[in-house]
Amino acid sequence: MTALAPIQTMQRAKGEALVTLDRAARLQRLRQAGSAKAILPGGGDVPEVVFLNTSGGLTGGDRLRFQLDLQGGRAVATTQTAERAYRAEGMAARMEVQLGVGPGGWLDWLPQETILFDRAALDRRTVIDLAPGAGCLALEAVVLGRAAMGEVVRQIRFRDRREIRLGGVPLWIDPLALDDAALAAGAAGLGPSRAFASIVMTGEAPLGPLRVALDEPGVTGAASAFGGRTVLRLLAADGWPLRRQIIRVLHILRQGRPLPRVWQI
Repeated sequence: MTALAPIQTMQRAKGEALVTLDRAARLQRLRQAGSAKAILPGGGDVPEVVFLNTSGGLTGGDRLRFQLDLQGGRAVATTQTAERAYRAEGMAARMEVQLGVGPGGWLDWLPQETILFDRAALDRRTVIDLAPGAGCLALEAVVLGRAAMGEVVRQIRFRDRREIRLGGVPLWIDPLALDDAALAAGAAGLGPSRAFASIVMTGEAPLGPLRVALDEPGVTGAASAFGGRTVLRLLAADGWPLRRQIIRVLHILRQGRPLPRVWQI
């Protein structure tokens, strides 16, 4: 008698959401497929685009793509909640974010944090293409596990690449490779920190107010302005103080404009 082992087929999530806003930042096109969705809440002074992943998170083999084409005007794009990357068996999840801003336009790309769980595997690429005269503010925050739940991340595979191009010319390229060795590298890596963020804005903002604001307890940060851009790096032991510091810095960079409504606590 021969027994055949059952073949286990894992479900994979796939999703794509595409939004086009015209020169007055009004909705011109909306396309949604699979687990990726986009909503435009309306009612604010500046249009908001909120992307979400209805699968609840990313795991091995998942594919997710968000795309926004802002042809002009000012808009804010964000995510409904924190993106989560769970334990992956085999191949990594892949996420692509493609953002375009037309002449004279401005986009604030303010996704909520990405939470990486133990043994997660995620490859992500974010590209912002700016036409001449356009600008942007871009945030990326990452949290390793949930400290309040006692989670410890010891194994990880995270490849993240962020690019900003102005008129087709690279203005900012920021690759990150995070793996088990990097987690164990001590002071040469993240040290005791388990949450980190990068903020990049086109244009050189005054550094005085930003550096004064970098005093949130439990957060280490630095700000610099050079080559037509302003850059901030933040490290924290947990996601909550990191989020508080991000909010304070964004208040300065965005000249007091309110955060997207999904950010409100």
